[in-house]
Amino acid sequence: MSTPYPTLLSPIRVGRIELPNRIVMGSLHTRLENEPDAARRLAAFYAARARGQAALITTGGCSPNVAGRVEPGAQVLDRAERIAEHLPIVRAVHEHGSRIILQVLHTGAYAKHDEIVAPSAVRSPINPRIPRAMTADEILQTIEDYARCAELAREAGYDGIELMGSEGYLLNQFLVRRTNRRDDEWGGSFDQRMRMPLRVVRRIRERVGRDLLMFYRLSAIDLVEDGMTGDEILLFARALEAAGVDVLSTGIGWHESGVPTIATSVPRAAYAFAAARIKAAVSVPVVVSNRINMPDTAEQLLSSGQADLVSLARPFLADPEFVRKAAQGRAAEITPCIGCNQACLDYIFSDRVASCLVNPKACRETEFDEAPAARSLCIAVVGAGPAGMACAIAAAQRGHRVDLYEAQPDVGGQLDLARRIPGKEREFDALLRHYRLRLGQSGVALHLNTMAEAGMLAACGYDHVVVATGTRPRGVRFEGHDHAKVLSYPDLILGRAQAGDSVAVIGAGGVGHDVAEWLTAPRPLEADGFLRYWGVDAEIRTAGGLAQTEEEPCLRHVTLFQRGLSKPRLGKSTGWIHRARLARRGVVLRAGCVYHKVDDRGLHYSIDGQPQLAEVDTIVVCAGQEPVQDLAVELQRLGVAAHLIGGARIATGLDAMRAIDEGTRLAYAL
Repeated sequence: MSTPYPTLLSPIRVGRIELPNRIVMGSLHTRLENEPDAARRLAAFYAARARGQAALITTGGCSPNVAGRVEPGAQVLDRAERIAEHLPIVRAVHEHGSRIILQVLHTGAYAKHDEIVAPSAVRSPINPRIPRAMTADEILQTIEDYARCAELAREAGYDGIELMGSEGYLLNQFLVRRTNRRDDEWGGSFDQRMRMPLRVVRRIRERVGRDLLMFYRLSAIDLVEDGMTGDEILLFARALEAAGVDVLSTGIGWHESGVPTIATSVPRAAYAFAAARIKAAVSVPVVVSNRINMPDTAEQLLSSGQADLVSLARPFLADPEFVRKAAQGRAAEITPCIGCNQACLDYIFSDRVASCLVNPKACRETEFDEAPAARSLCIAVVGAGPAGMACAIAAAQRGHRVDLYEAQPDVGGQLDLARRIPGKEREFDALLRHYRLRLGQSGVALHLNTMAEAGMLAACGYDHVVVATGTRPRGVRFEGHDHAKVLSYPDLILGRAQAGDSVAVIGAGGVGHDVAEWLTAPRPLEADGFLRYWGVDAEIRTAGGLAQTEEEPCLRHVTLFQRGLSKPRLGKSTGWIHRARLARRGVVLRAGCVYHKVDDRGLHYSIDGQPQLAEVDTIVVCAGQEPVQDLAVELQRLGVAAHLIGGARIATGLDAMRAIDEGTRLAYAL
């Protein structure tokens, strides 16, 4: 059968193994390892991706010794008694025809525990702990620990290992002057800084021979000061090949880098150039990664010769059936990873089990019964925002008859606003296209431009009525709140009103920052423009690949105002990106504000009792949301029980992640 992805879906030989396609599931930190019944839950998680035809699956990081673990409770494979923890995982993947390799990860200076060690006593900017410099004997023992871990992985049935040598973890830390300040045989010149990771590779080969597949995840560009130069990266790649590595997988940037690498605003495949440089320098297969979330992008990279395989990590959270759908000509049905990081990285950094905004079942596979509903019910869902669409689709797929009512001419709700924010356009447009397709395929009866009234819903005799009517912007009550200068954020973003050259944004949360982005972003950035803007040298002539950032014009003078004094709550892994972009455009934050009035001169406010005036053309109100519960109240008056989900239930702290999760879970509970 012909396919639009002939290279992506073609077989490839890696080491002694032939893979049926060129799609690797990259390693993901899930924190399932810390949970009760971890083996069963991990087996279910990986099995779902194996059923979806991922050729090869890489596990989350497993440390070769106690000092290298990510945090207390994280996986360590250092003795035979621990093999039992891995057997159900390997068995589950093999039963579905996929291969699986264990990622061996020593976190070094990134470790979140008190036994932290590193090449030198250099603290990472993102970790409050100061590591202890490893002694020479400890380095030799750690090399042995890597080899022992590989041997145990083979005994557990893994097809191979991946040595995690990128993103600023221990092996990466040995390579660069930034973190390796040693003056012994393990530091100094680049040849000596390479010694430790190359000894690890050679010792593993001595211990397990050529039967065990060995990936090495190499930092293709460090994106930190005093990182590797481009010449050093290629020298190291060739040395790894000579030492016995079967495949070179590529990572981009350190976790502490000031350059975005995997967020929504990063253009798709923006860093493919880094893998292509390595591909041209070695003969072993090379894996390209980072912001590759659809098969057409992956096919282009492979068919153009920039890499041999692609690594998808978060896209397999979003859709475990990624490969199967691509192979069956159903790529449009793939649930797209939008790069938001909200339920994956942000959850991990908050010590929670990862999941996915667009797929609440991710890492929670054992919580959902995929059997059809015992009895088909007639269900009305009112509101086609993220909560309503998720509920309607899941209910219909379980065999229920679903009517979805939406007062607007199109679906989307808050997603329709999000897709208009610069940097979010492509991914949120793709997500909305996906929802429209799924609504049609699942058999949901969609009624657009329809204001569902309580009397009509009561008269129809639905078994269940779900109210997903979302939120409305919360207004302000100070004098002049109705002045011509004052706009609501939906009116601004939807083009129903225009902003002047100087703007005050009341509210500095996520919506306020998005509005500031909308007001100041000069243009969408494609890959080349993105790299120039963030100061990335694609030739990697400097140590770390950093260059001068590109200046951009100031479109408007924007000030963010907030009542509280605390730092605005933004995404843990993406908030710094918003702040950095806005700061470069001159956007400033005024905290601790008391608002008094708006008049022709602008916004009158005070800080610490001192009167202030912001002489602005426009004031945009982003002061939160209120739940829209009018329909629910009327239904209750008529004696019709209704389920409230999403913003209609609670508007405080609402985001699409909670809305989609609530909608999906309700559908499974009906």
